[in-house]
Amino acid sequence: MKQGSKYFPLYSHLQQAAGEPVTLTFSQIEQLLQTNLPGSARARAGWWSNRSKGAVQASAWMDAGYHVQSVDLAIETVHFAKAKLTYTVEKSGDTVLWNRGMIKALRQHMEMSQGELADELGVRQQTVSEWETGAYAPSRATSKHLGLVAERAGFGYEVGEERP
Repeated sequence: MKQGSKYFPLYSHLQQAAGEPVTLTFSQIEQLLQTNLPGSARARAGWWSNRSKGAVQASAWMDAGYHVQSVDLAIETVHFAKAKLTYTVEKSGDTVLWNRGMIKALRQHMEMSQGELADELGVRQQTVSEWETGAYAPSRATSKHLGLVAERAGFGYEVGEERP
């Protein structure tokens, strides 16, 4: 979330909440923003959805580590709660099979760019990009390294199906 963004004050407010649940009225949000919310924010619950593309307002709460848990258009309140994501991975033997979504989630959890994660793993930035787009998958050795990096970073995931 860039400092000049219209929704940066909401982002800052949620960051200061340090993971505690936050309930705000639309009026309180407007006071933070020092401007009125668009009419669609009052008319459509979908405006408050937790989507990662095409919604600058959602970036404000999601970049702060929150999700909208509920919105009540009748009384104009929004309840934000710390995002709790659980990732499910497949294993082959004792090796976690890292897919593109998991790699991107780990990188975002660590608040790193593709280049920074590449440096951490000893690979090229292009390699991380190719993993995240699904063009290629990491080798078994790199998958083990990713697992160690994830453990050190406190990135949690559950093991699902085991592949032969």
